[in-house]
Amino acid sequence: MFTLSACADTLFCELPFTERAQRIAAAGFEVEFWGWHDRDMQALADDPGIHVRSMLGCVVYADGGYIVHPDGVDAYLKGVRQCLEVAKQLDCKNMILVTGTLDDKGVGNHPIASHPATRWITAYRALCEVAEIAEKNDVTYCLEPLNTKRDHPNYSLPFFEDGVKLVEQVGSPRIKLLMDIYHTQIQQGNVIETICNFKDLLGHVHVADVPGRHEPGTGEINYPRVAETLRDVGYEGSVGLEAYPEESEEKALGRFRDIFG
Repeated sequence: MFTLSACADTLFCELPFTERAQRIAAAGFEVEFWGWHDRDMQALADDPGIHVRSMLGCVVYADGGYIVHPDGVDAYLKGVRQCLEVAKQLDCKNMILVTGTLDDKGVGNHPIASHPATRWITAYRALCEVAEIAEKNDVTYCLEPLNTKRDHPNYSLPFFEDGVKLVEQVGSPRIKLLMDIYHTQIQQGNVIETICNFKDLLGHVHVADVPGRHEPGTGEINYPRVAETLRDVGYEGSVGLEAYPEESEEKALGRFRDIFG
């Protein structure tokens, strides 16, 4: 059975960060978030009611690292190691990887090697190094494809199947994929089939509906069927609400729980 988490970067955004995490935890959910710079991680670590499910596992937003061009790998791995220290502080065992930097509007602004062979070999080698870090520290990293059609133009990993091929070649149980149902639906569709085909590589799942990126039950995705499929394939990771509430946080969390709880 999977657990449920909610993102402190899309919920209760009018509150200070620590209060967002407290509100999510008080509602009965594990907490996830994107960034940790300029945030009081010790306050989260000291609060016994907060369990951090996942966090961005590399500080690519700050350090400019990327894995799809040789020039960015050292900074990327530096970010992974820095974030690992924060994860240990929070006792967080699950972290999210993206391929490189995004600007303030979510547009991919990291260099991408012009030759596909260079791009994919570089990413493979970088993720093999991340796998070694993960195996030594008993953590898991989940690589996330993001849609380029609407939210993240110029991002270098838009298709889930490309992530599958990359992670399969790395061949480590510590490197998995984050399937964001919202991004998958926009970029390619076939959500149910994708879950069934690649169930063994799923390390984390994000949910939001289309259109609007609101909570499940507000758009076109058949989320009860998605939840049923995750149960049928034996998924035991976490499902995270990474959505902007259509009306209120309380209603969004309630809808999320009703479908996935």
